[in-house]
Amino acid sequence: MTYTNARHPSSTRSAIRPAGRSSKASPRGLRRWASWRGSLPVSRPAVSQHLKVLKEAGLVTDEAEGTRRIYRLDPRGIAAVREWLDAQWGQALTAFKDFADEAWVEEIRSKETRE
Repeated sequence: MTYTNARHPSSTRSAIRPAGRSSKASPRGLRRWASWRGSLPVSRPAVSQHLKVLKEAGLVTDEAEGTRRIYRLDPRGIAAVREWLDAQWGQALTAFKDFADEAWVEEIRSKETRE
């Protein structure tokens, strides 16, 4: 599940909104932590720790709004992850192609020597 907006769960007025889901909680689509309690398999401190790690990794930004922290995806961090994944996938596909080409050449040679 991805999150487009998340509020720090240290306050009872915190909220989180998964991407692509609407919420009746507010016009901005944010939901209070209390409405997530039963649906998330993690505690408030765990959510807070996850948000901290995501922030340190540059994947989310946060800002203070009164007593709450507003967390949002950082497009720059997400773009960097996407670029890295694309590079990894490209390398994996190239390695697989090289392996398949070598296996095919070996198969051809093997058939030629048997004939």
